[in-house]
Amino acid sequence: MGVSTVRMIVQEVCDVLWRTLVTEYMPEVSENDWKKYSQEFNDVWNFPNCCGSIDGKHVAIQCPPNSGSLFYNYKQFHSINLMGVCDASYNFIAVDIGGYGGNSDGGILASSEFGRRLLNNQLNLPAPCQLPNSNEILPHFIVGDAAYPLKNNLFRPYPGSNLPAQQETFNNRLSRARRTIENAFGILVARWRILKNTLIMFPSSAETIVKACVILHNFVKRHSSTEYCPAGFVDRLDNAGNIVEPGEWRTLVEPLSSIPASSIQKGNNAGRSAIQNRDVLAKYVMEHPI
Repeated sequence: MGVSTVRMIVQEVCDVLWRTLVTEYMPEVSENDWKKYSQEFNDVWNFPNCCGSIDGKHVAIQCPPNSGSLFYNYKQFHSINLMGVCDASYNFIAVDIGGYGGNSDGGILASSEFGRRLLNNQLNLPAPCQLPNSNEILPHFIVGDAAYPLKNNLFRPYPGSNLPAQQETFNNRLSRARRTIENAFGILVARWRILKNTLIMFPSSAETIVKACVILHNFVKRHSSTEYCPAGFVDRLDNAGNIVEPGEWRTLVEPLSSIPASSIQKGNNAGRSAIQNRDVLAKYVMEHPI
């Protein structure tokens, strides 16, 4: 068959995969679902009230015509952004695909539907509740790295180095929970290797390919988890969030790089309540070691 025919078939199949599977394998998240995710993060990663982990990944594409620097990212290649939120078991809860590669993770969050609903408290997150074995009441939240703003429902690490023990312990515990999204992206790219290559297509076509890969990740992981993500395929971490045994996916895929300091917005207008909530959780994790 001709190249244009094959291209059309691939696009149509990927679009059908997404539209057919998304309602079952990445549905609208209910309050009860968020409670389940929160319990899993506490059970597996010892981070209470955490409902998900968020990060962004650049998917390399050929430079679109007349696009200027919109798709040119800080890693110095053209890309679209895949922003993902995952649960404690590396399943994608929500994604936003197609943001300009030149935009920051925080900017893509703010412009996405998920981000708008998160930042406007419209995401059906459960009401604040008591932390386990404590009288402290804390909101439910998503965790991200330093590229994201600090909000009541979006926690990021304390900035800086040589931090007090309480803040350092908090950062370590947050790192354990946040590494789930790094591993989710690693599994995704290691299994759907088209994402390792530069996609020679228009951004809209690349979006369709990425959407199919993401939904198939959730589909195969649910039905064939032991084959798709066997023991040893993901990182094994210590209590400080450090990698003790790197996951097998790291031999197949380049991991997400750390956020360069130059790209982090220092002033994120964190409200006083968000700062206080992070301090409350920092005190809690210090008093409740793993």
